[in-house]
Amino acid sequence: MKKQKIEIALEVFESVSELPKSIQELMNKAQQACKNAYAPYSRFRVGAALRLASGTIVLGNNQENAAFPSGLCAERVAVFSAGANFPNETITALAITVQAESHEVTEAIAPCGACRQSLAEYEQKQKSPIAIYFRGESGDIIKVASIMDLLPLGFDAKYL
Repeated sequence: MKKQKIEIALEVFESVSELPKSIQELMNKAQQACKNAYAPYSRFRVGAALRLASGTIVLGNNQENAAFPSGLCAERVAVFSAGANFPNETITALAITVQAESHEVTEAIAPCGACRQSLAEYEQKQKSPIAIYFRGESGDIIKVASIMDLLPLGFDAKYL
């Protein structure tokens, strides 16, 4: 047996003002989308904004349901909307932010496993990485160059 270590590369920004202007705009759009989330059960709102290569911005937010598995995360709402409405466009960047009703979220919240898998599918489909920026309500903003930084042993079509 041998052990291997998997490491990820990420960048940490201490404030939104440190981000490139185009990403500041995307993060602001994600914050706006967060406010429109439908989260009556968790009271944990998530907003996502992605930019297409054309410059178009697509928003998403979490949409909960009393039958919990029927809800959908903000990241997948945005990515699936982009795929449905702009099927031949490349997603270049995604910004994600959160807001909890019960407390201030000061740590960066990464996409869940289902969202990571969905984002990996879109990276594979478009044959290029998606830069992902995520944060809490305040605190540091984390950037990964690709979802594969967060899902290093992901499943994809080559296994089928």
